[in-house]
Amino acid sequence: MKQLQRNDFFKYRFLSGIASSPGEKATAITVSTCNPEDNCYNSNIWVKEQGGFLQLTALEKERSFIWKDDETILFPSVRSEADKKRVAAMEEFTPIYEINIHGGEAKKSFELPFSAQKLQLIKKDLYLVTGSIDCTYPDYYLLSKEDKEAVAKSREKEVDYEVLDELPFWFNGGGFINKTRTRLFLYNAETNRCKAITSPTLDVSQAIIDGNMIYYTGANYTKKREVYDCLYRYNIVTKETTPLYEGTEYSINHIEAFDDSIVLFASKGDRYGVNENTDFYLINKQTLEMTFLTENEESTHSSVGSDCRYGSSSSMKMYNNVLYFVTTRRNASHIYSLTKDGVVTPILTKEGSVDGFTIAGDTIICIGMYDNKLQECYTCNLSGEALTQVSTFNSDVLSDVYVATPEKITITSGDLDIDGWVLQPYGYDPSKTYPAILDIHGGPKTVYGEVFYHEMQYWANEGYFVFFCNPKGSDGRGRDFADIRGKYGTVDYQNIMDFTDAVLERYPQINPSRIGVTGGSYGGFMTNWIIGHTNRFACAASQRSISNWISFYGTSDIGYYFAEDQNASNIYETQEKLWWHSPLRYANQVTTPTLFVHSNEDYRCPMSEGMQMYTALMDRGIDARLCYFKGENHELSRSGKPLHRERRLKEITKWMDKYLKK
Repeated sequence: MKQLQRNDFFKYRFLSGIASSPGEKATAITVSTCNPEDNCYNSNIWVKEQGGFLQLTALEKERSFIWKDDETILFPSVRSEADKKRVAAMEEFTPIYEINIHGGEAKKSFELPFSAQKLQLIKKDLYLVTGSIDCTYPDYYLLSKEDKEAVAKSREKEVDYEVLDELPFWFNGGGFINKTRTRLFLYNAETNRCKAITSPTLDVSQAIIDGNMIYYTGANYTKKREVYDCLYRYNIVTKETTPLYEGTEYSINHIEAFDDSIVLFASKGDRYGVNENTDFYLINKQTLEMTFLTENEESTHSSVGSDCRYGSSSSMKMYNNVLYFVTTRRNASHIYSLTKDGVVTPILTKEGSVDGFTIAGDTIICIGMYDNKLQECYTCNLSGEALTQVSTFNSDVLSDVYVATPEKITITSGDLDIDGWVLQPYGYDPSKTYPAILDIHGGPKTVYGEVFYHEMQYWANEGYFVFFCNPKGSDGRGRDFADIRGKYGTVDYQNIMDFTDAVLERYPQINPSRIGVTGGSYGGFMTNWIIGHTNRFACAASQRSISNWISFYGTSDIGYYFAEDQNASNIYETQEKLWWHSPLRYANQVTTPTLFVHSNEDYRCPMSEGMQMYTALMDRGIDARLCYFKGENHELSRSGKPLHRERRLKEITKWMDKYLKK
């Protein structure tokens, strides 16, 4: 059996965007692969009818799509040389192509006069479009060619400047977003007319179509975007907009339409802050009365981590007036259902991860990570029974490669039971001793589960024990377990240390003097915290971390509300508490050689966070190294450029080897 190689993820196929046709006759997905030669990702659309999946497009750039009808798919694409020149000239537009799923060349269907993010079919030739606009030029889409050229020239003059007068002023993965809004448009393909239906300053979060009504959520602001959204309704026939909820008591996370009401996933945040899992509420379509439907302790999405995904998929589906949704339970993500009378029922509960799904012909078709394998498509009935793998996109990639089986260990830490796992090294011999790596997840409100994780499997193949756990603050176990506001570095730190002790007791083959620790985001924070509170680790690799909650408050895209919420303190009256929870405060106690990995466009945990810890260690003579990636953001390890992802893994592994294999 061969060893997994560092760059074997170049061979993986990543599945996303799964959607069934209007008549439920076919299903399409996006399949993406790494392209190391061009240091990018190739993406194409594949379709499944009665048999298996067949590749539909081949230009390698078709990523998002919608169904126009049962035989036609629409997707955005810049294909012609003329359109490429327009893009180079900074013109905003989105060409939409269509292709028949039974063959033939794609042809241009229509063009949208702005940067479109999402397209939804209302009825024949009428579309709801979500687009990105600049408040400085809110009616750009109505301008003449000459006026658009003038706008382009104006922007070109400002290319060396960023003027900020809003919060947030940048966003991870989106760059500087000052004066940028997400706006809703109606587009008539027959008349080629486009009409904005939301104001330029309203930033739309979600929009759904319900007959002649469009329901949407968003926040209207000119200085600071609050964390809560309001709810509106637009009547396509009368062209009237009706506010349904404009209060500040509830934060609306998601909406869907039952036959006679709108279900809201909403929370007050009064008990558990911004991370509070949402309850379910109803708004009657006729009376507009809002009522409580049922309490919900768990998240309504998958938070199971993996570095073997690319792209996103729907995690909600209304089918026959029943809402099916993905939820994280303990260490896995499942599909549950919700009826309008408030009954929540588990449907698909296999250990692993549901990465997206659709429903057609009373059959759930999902993208799943099961049985320690890479993503594949699976089907089951509406009761979650008869789960069957129906794709083979990744069946051969790992067929002759060592894949370590996660051994689950549940320990008692304080008054909590903590779940974790251990991966045994390649060629494991119980009579020998081995180095080990502790890997800490981000979030903190995410989970590790029994899914394939390339970096950890690679380290196991390189001769390491790898272990990881879900301390307090993780998702999947209700609101109270996930709540560590004002407790960062206390109970969570103790859970991780107790788990480390339990692993060493279970596996005396691990050399306790040759253990490294790493983690990203919250895992980077915890790595920074650990090296300031114990010298038990021989080395550390801190990735996209937080080191100083005070600086994080003013520089992170979410800092202005997240820092205060998560630390139960603020920079004005209780800044000492922010500093107490900051790993930088304890940098004078660090003796652990530490590698810092950051990206210069990470606006979630800005590069300055890693630089501060790096400087503190170097200033005190502690061996340290900082590797930062240009043009990457917070998602480097998951969707960064392929060669950058490989270099990151090389940097961390070489650092571990240096101190753990000597």
